[in-house]
Amino acid sequence: MTGTTPIRVMVVDDHPMWRDAVARDLSESGFEVVATAGDGDQAVRRANAAAPDVLVLDLNLPGKPGVQVCKEVVAADPSVRVLVLSASGEHADVLEAVKSGATGYLLKSASTEELRDAVRRTADGDPVFTPGLAGLVLGEYRRLASEPAAPSAGEEQKAPRLTERETEVLRLVAKGLSYKQIAERLVISHRTVQNHVQNTLGKLQLHNRVELVRYAIERGLDDE
Repeated sequence: MTGTTPIRVMVVDDHPMWRDAVARDLSESGFEVVATAGDGDQAVRRANAAAPDVLVLDLNLPGKPGVQVCKEVVAADPSVRVLVLSASGEHADVLEAVKSGATGYLLKSASTEELRDAVRRTADGDPVFTPGLAGLVLGEYRRLASEPAAPSAGEEQKAPRLTERETEVLRLVAKGLSYKQIAERLVISHRTVQNHVQNTLGKLQLHNRVELVRYAIERGLDDE
């Protein structure tokens, strides 16, 4: 939980028994389940209305695929964090979900405790991936950044100035560290790390961690 306020969660899955079981487990663990949905169109409507902190989302949905749901929900409210909970561990599915704005990706074989922990960490803004997938995602960030669109001289001059600490945090984000690890490395609070990231996103006019990491890698910050 964040302080005394429960984390608001929405669960989206087309299998009613699985959806209800996940919602029940999270509710019994102290999360506030504000909505559920069984298809893509319903998920977008209810997410926009319920404004969850974390959207626990299956990819295989009728009507509208999960990646499209993710894109639309995050576009409507960038503060919503998306944790994909899928039966698929295919690399293409993982990468497509992350590119669509998902913060993390967990396989349905995960335990209830792993799911609870993943939801908490996702709410904090940390990237959460089933073991073995984090390296894949960071590798894709690097691949995407290997052919950046060259900014014009005017764009480069207009690039907003980050503070020394914001740049330091951005460099560690690009290296794949979680917010907790960054806080420990810099001896600052978890909340301070989150604030620096949010300020940086605002200054750079970026929407999520995916775009932020790509920005940092394009500028070589992950190699420093």
